[in-house]
This record gives sequence, structure tokens and C-alpha cells, in this order.
Amino acid sequence: MKTRHVFSTPDTATARTVMQAARAAGVAEDDISLVARSDIELEAMPEQHKEAASDFFPAALRGVIGGGATGLLAGLVAVAIPPLGITLAGVAGLTIAGALTGGWASALVGASVPDPVRRKFEGEIEAGRILVVLDGDAELLRRAEPALVRAGATPLPFDEPTALT
Repeated sequence: MKTRHVFSTPDTATARTVMQAARAAGVAEDDISLVARSDIELEAMPEQHKEAASDFFPAALRGVIGGGATGLLAGLVAVAIPPLGITLAGVAGLTIAGALTGGWASALVGASVPDPVRRKFEGEIEAGRILVVLDGDAELLRRAEPALVRAGATPLPFDEPTALT
């Protein structure tokens, strides 16, 4: 399971240097992202590194899991009640319907909620710092941290499982 670590940098040049140090330490390109205030110029950074401002995808994933589990449970209960006449195909249908409904509803809510990194480090972001967010194996990130600090990053207190792993 991947964990998420956050580092603060004072400007885009330092953020670039920290990203290069992360790559050199073995962090995959897809596991590096940036978070910054909207008026800070990040056009020099590749689009795939710009972190989304909402909790959309993790919320949708949680909704699919929760809705699917609820649909499955409802289907199994319905099978246990013979007058309803629900078959195993009906259970599968209820599971899929629950997953779709849960994912849709949760994604709508998640689109309006800032992601956890933005919520926790709002002060850093408003101060104009650029956050470098790394997802990876805890051991890899632990080994990479000294190189990132030498490159100019300040580790922030954030060590949580990544929602999409």
C-alpha cells in the first residue's frame, strides 16, 4: 500500500529540484504531484503533476465500495425472503446499482470538498509555498527524504495511506 508524504518548497525552481531528487530516489513519475495557490505560476510544470483541488476521485472510490457493499447486502437479504423472488442475478444487479449510485453521489459531494492535503496545509499554500506531494511505498519515501531535504524541501507532518491504491 502506498502512503502520501508532503514537502513544502519556497518557489517553483526549488519544487523542480525536489521533483528531480524524488525521481532520482526512485519515486515514479505518476506518484509526484504539486499543490499551490491558484495565482502562482505553475505553467512550466507538466499538467500531470498539478494536483486536483477536490476530493472527487477518492470520494467516488469510497462511494463505489460503500454502495456496492450496501447493494450486495440488500440483495442477499432479498434472496433470503422467498416471496420477493430475487435470484442471484438480482443480487448482482442490486450490487452494481448500489455501486453506481454510491459512486455518483459520493463523487458529487467529493467535488465540492477540498482534498485532504489542501485542507491540512491551507496556511502553507496561502503563504505562497508549493507543496510537493509524493505517493509511494513507506520505505522508499523514508529513504528518499534526506535527498529531498538537501534539495530544499521541508517535510510536513502528513503520512497517510493513498486513497487510490
